Amino acid sequence: MPNTEEYIGVVISDVARLLRTEFDRRVRQLGITRAQWLVLTRLHRRPGASLSELAEMMEVEKATAGRMIDRLVANGWVERRTARDDRRVKRVYLTEDAERVHRRIWRVAEETVDAALADLSAREGRLLMDLLQRIKTTLVSADGNGSTAVAAATNRKRASNGAGRHNGRAAV
Repeated sequence: MPNTEEYIGVVISDVARLLRTEFDRRVRQLGITRAQWLVLTRLHRRPGASLSELAEMMEVEKATAGRMIDRLVANGWVERRTARDDRRVKRVYLTEDAERVHRRIWRVAEETVDAALADLSAREGRLLMDLLQRIKTTLVSADGNGSTAVAAATNRKRASNGAGRHNGRAAV
């Protein structure tokens, strides 16, 4: 059985979880929950998303997203507007108060990441970002089954004799 501590997928997952946990701890002081900051960040990136689109982005059921939006409307952080092209569709937008909260959340996010990367040089930080962006591009360009680009990248890696990697583990 492989050592999962050396498997890149486990390490990426662990780092993401640890960053979220630290970020949660820091934003709790602002009086905001993980669910709330997730909605705010998604809507900041995609203003005017429909409830269905928001549910998909959040990877939750539409009813769950609806309840989140109801709470944020009650807090004065988001507003629903009828879509111009289809009156049945409601689009969700951040209010000015929510934009201010988002700016504060973003500062906390930057501080959290800066602390996590403190042991890396500026060059190492840029290299890490470049590599993660390449991985993201590969995964995003995959078809719905995750096969096209990922399979092509896997085949290229195998063809190059797998130099440096084997089954997601760093070569020693």
